[in-house]
Amino acid sequence: MTQSMPPSSWSETTIRSCLAGEFPGAWGSEPGRDGPNAHILRSTNLDDDGHINFATAAKRWIDEPHLTQRRLRDGDVLLESSGGGPGKPVGRVAHFQAPDSIAYLSSNFFRTLRPDETKVDSRFLAWRLLDLYRQPRIWNFQQQTTGIINLKTKDYLQQRFHLPERPEQTRIAAVLDTVDEAIAKTEAVIAKLRQVRAGLLHDLLTRGLDKNGQLRDPIAHPEQFQDSPLGQIPKEWGCRQLRDLVPPNRRITYGIVQPGDFDPNGVLLIRGQDYISGWASREEFFKVAPSRHESYRRSVTKAGDLLVCIVGATTGAVAQVPEWIEEANITQTTARVACEPNKLVARFGLHVLRSELGQKQVRRYVKGSAQPGLNLQDVEVFWTPVPNPDEQKLIANILDNHLENEASATRELAKLQQLKSGLMCDLLTGRVRVPETVAASTRAASSTHT
Repeated sequence: MTQSMPPSSWSETTIRSCLAGEFPGAWGSEPGRDGPNAHILRSTNLDDDGHINFATAAKRWIDEPHLTQRRLRDGDVLLESSGGGPGKPVGRVAHFQAPDSIAYLSSNFFRTLRPDETKVDSRFLAWRLLDLYRQPRIWNFQQQTTGIINLKTKDYLQQRFHLPERPEQTRIAAVLDTVDEAIAKTEAVIAKLRQVRAGLLHDLLTRGLDKNGQLRDPIAHPEQFQDSPLGQIPKEWGCRQLRDLVPPNRRITYGIVQPGDFDPNGVLLIRGQDYISGWASREEFFKVAPSRHESYRRSVTKAGDLLVCIVGATTGAVAQVPEWIEEANITQTTARVACEPNKLVARFGLHVLRSELGQKQVRRYVKGSAQPGLNLQDVEVFWTPVPNPDEQKLIANILDNHLENEASATRELAKLQQLKSGLMCDLLTGRVRVPETVAASTRAASSTHT
């Protein structure tokens, strides 16, 4: 837990002192003819942020008296006591709130902590324990046995921390809950945007837009469609291989095999790590000597070129060289696809290669399992639908707008996650206090949104 001088009104206590009881979970047996009588929450039902996925709980039969004794109640805190893994400690926690009338228990890889509600707000305790899980000291409570990491539960429960008075606990928990709910809603928005874009991507790349800006309908107007190597596409479209859509003097190629030493005054060298998870900053790029760059003029990149990763686990990842990289070079693990503008609009080509139409071809041609890869000859024969350039631009703009909506929501999510981290640090240590007026408005806002 974060170290800070607590307010004088906060009292020092232990986790165990805040509990009315604690006990192990249960696993029970396979359901018989009567079916299951309980749902068991396992490690896979918890995430690292204290959330429970009830949908995948295991359906089991629990004998009495265990069913009555160990059934979870609202306000219980689940504590992971066995599990973890390389670089990941055991000790995740989650606050239990029943979503329905089903009997829930934790598995035998958990301890159920039952807070003493006269001493501690169960939500506050859950937040406190989540904070503990994120601190380096959680490693002090790990014990490796027979390949499984166990939590030193006795030592863990003796962990000391400072506890505010009960009303302030509730105020702190209310603020953190509100931010957490905002994060969950934003994540749901992002998931929905991605789902909509995936459906729209398929429709736009296989049906396109008619002169009125509407999706063509293959059921109402089958005469408007034709068969192609990619399946059914509009008759107005062509279907070409990538090698036919690049300039004769800028064929599809890979780049520098041996870059040599870093040259601070050299030319940017684009590696897979620079674009696969979003573009790195200029300062993070490797720089190759100008002489080496000149000897590989064939693989020089320009702003707008498409790049395809052709080696490794990320084979098939596609990116477009941004405007701020006017001239650079690539490594041998990347293929450059320089689109001929009057044949293939680069942004349209980017969406095609990233779509299932493109990735299906990656899977068809990829070679090797330990070190997957594509040959240049494979990339050259990738098929792409080819509407007229104006329709390509229109389709690309629509998809770009959807991508920007996702990016905007993702940026908002990052801000909320940063806010949550800061609030946990400030509120759980008393560095920042929560006035009653703030808590009241927080509860009102929360009830309005639910």
